[in-house]
Amino acid sequence: MRPLRLAFPAPLRRATFLERPNRFLLRVRLDGEAIPAEVHLADPGRLVELLVPGRSLWIREAASPTRRTKWSAVLVETPDGGGLVSLDTTLPNRFILEALQAGVLDELSGWTLVRAEFPLGRSRIDFLLARGEERLALEVKSVTLVEEGVALFPDAVTARGARHLRELAEVARRPGWQAAVLFVLQRDDARRIEAARSIDPAFADALAEAKAAGVRVLGRRCRVALDGLELGEVVPAGRGTCLPEPA
Repeated sequence: MRPLRLAFPAPLRRATFLERPNRFLLRVRLDGEAIPAEVHLADPGRLVELLVPGRSLWIREAASPTRRTKWSAVLVETPDGGGLVSLDTTLPNRFILEALQAGVLDELSGWTLVRAEFPLGRSRIDFLLARGEERLALEVKSVTLVEEGVALFPDAVTARGARHLRELAEVARRPGWQAAVLFVLQRDDARRIEAARSIDPAFADALAEAKAAGVRVLGRRCRVALDGLELGEVVPAGRGTCLPEPA
């Protein structure tokens, strides 16, 4: 079977990062142009190790001509300049939707997609799957931060992410139900994925509690190129997840 790919809708323009006025706006200089341009950023994370003045990134023209910003950020080069990182946090959900429909996720073999975005508690969980009479709640998280070969999530405090994990833990305790969280690494230079306890200890604790309740912790990497993303291999995730020892 050919690898699952998600192509970018149009050729990308190369630019140089200048500054980030707010979470969702970048100022860049396109190659060959003197006047800086404003670019929409879909990733609200800190991204401090990626968005460094002078760093190369790639942008595409927005589909809507009436949008305030003409451009959207798509990719940025890794700190060592040897790879690319996707900056669109919506891509993992779209990618995993296609993967579920195509049945190419071996770690979820036997499960079929029922629907996306189904209500669960105060949230909407990304996917509801079925296997006979069983049901599985699947949440997808986008990962971009890598330190010393280890991918870390989150890169900023996320109360919403911790709430999702607590709701998955409740689901995993129900008869006839299972739950899983799938961390999708939007780059290919990490050997495993772990909770970023130093950034968000509450999320790390919630992940440890969810895992203890039976929530499966899964990981996948993406191969990132200028023309699109390709679904990569399974990556170990959450193996170092544990609650801290009491003081």
